[in-house]
Amino acid sequence: MNTISFDTVKLIKADIAGLAVFASIREEPLMRAFLALLDASEAAQTPESAKTSAYDIVGAWSGFMTALLARQDIATVSPTWRSAVERLALHADNEFTRTAERKDAKLSPLLKTLAHIDLERLFHVASFDVSGFGFTTADIARKAGFEAAAAHIEAYARALWEAEALAEKPAFFSLLEKNMWSEERLFAHIRAKGAGILGQYAAFRWSGAATASGSHTLHLQPVRNPDPVTLSDLFGYEDQRSIVIANTLRFLEGKAANNLLLYGDRGTGKSATVKAVCNAYAEQGLRLVEVHKEIAHIQTIMEELSARGLRFVVFIDDLSFETTDDSFTGLKALLEGGVEKKPENIVVYATSNRRHFVKEHSVQADAPRAFDAVQEQLSLADRFGLTVVFTAPDQEEFLSIAERIAERRGLFSVDEQASASPVALREQFRANAVRWERWFNGRSPRTAAQFVEWVSNGDGFPWE
Repeated sequence: MNTISFDTVKLIKADIAGLAVFASIREEPLMRAFLALLDASEAAQTPESAKTSAYDIVGAWSGFMTALLARQDIATVSPTWRSAVERLALHADNEFTRTAERKDAKLSPLLKTLAHIDLERLFHVASFDVSGFGFTTADIARKAGFEAAAAHIEAYARALWEAEALAEKPAFFSLLEKNMWSEERLFAHIRAKGAGILGQYAAFRWSGAATASGSHTLHLQPVRNPDPVTLSDLFGYEDQRSIVIANTLRFLEGKAANNLLLYGDRGTGKSATVKAVCNAYAEQGLRLVEVHKEIAHIQTIMEELSARGLRFVVFIDDLSFETTDDSFTGLKALLEGGVEKKPENIVVYATSNRRHFVKEHSVQADAPRAFDAVQEQLSLADRFGLTVVFTAPDQEEFLSIAERIAERRGLFSVDEQASASPVALREQFRANAVRWERWFNGRSPRTAAQFVEWVSNGDGFPWE
């Protein structure tokens, strides 16, 4: 393995300093750690401060490795420097990537030229021999008398070299390597995956934070551990889910689609249906944005999302209001009736256990205009293009759902092989399921799933 000359270090620092469109990459923790390592190595070249700088370079190497390991999500086995820089480029949020995200995107000649130069610079940075530089760093530490630290750095460098040798070369930078930079291929990637944070996650919350002046700043906050529920995990209510799926597909195809209200009994899978549908079509550019208390800022949310190139389901779970306040009126106007047209890349999916979204204590039953108050509440529900009703299952539907969940978990396939009477086993399962729903939470898919979860863990029943 070769050591790296300090002329090469200066050239790499110049490439990073010269970034214009992709300048934000300099502020990424990994790139800051890398620059700190390069700076420490240069300082160590001054004879009068060699030993002091050797302390710094050992610490800088450690900081760089920590930052690189924090990017372990970028690879299935080990992070590599090349892959890390590629991901920084592909996930950058700037005018170039946001333009690429939109289907009607057209780059100005200046933006195209600047982006092309920046991408070539990033290719040079990604091609930097980090493992070789590790041995250069180890030599500096060893000359300063830090033999143990030098040996550790060499071990890290060797591991980096092995990881790089085993890893596939990132396809994106191979275009630059062959002087085949392709605007079309890069645009296709960003358009499909999204720019910036939208390219890294499929589900978000809208988060607000109070500022010193009392105002609020709002931003998309990624859900780093989203519910992985899939359509195949859900049983029963096939007709209801088919409506949600069909509407979502129309939306993704750019056709007229409706806002949806999923209304009905608790535990029937309304929220799970929305999450499962969004999970199913995340690769097609669908993003889920969950909104709770920030519903008062719904117009701001819409303005932010409408400027992006992907398509969004704004998800309001358990929709309700304390009063018919500004947030109630704002949502009603957004769904239908406002002066401004609803953005074409956004639909609103809401769930509720009631059609009267305003809590009963806020409406006086004996008020002279109680009827008008009720009509005002129902007017919001009516403005959803489609209302999909989820009602509690009857006993046979409940038992069927429980059995299908158990079959998916492999519960019967294991027990039936060991049982002399599979029919009796199933009958006992059904009898216990009936006892369970009578004791706990009533009939619903949620209750069925809770029962199967208990049974699959081999625990005795609470009543035994």
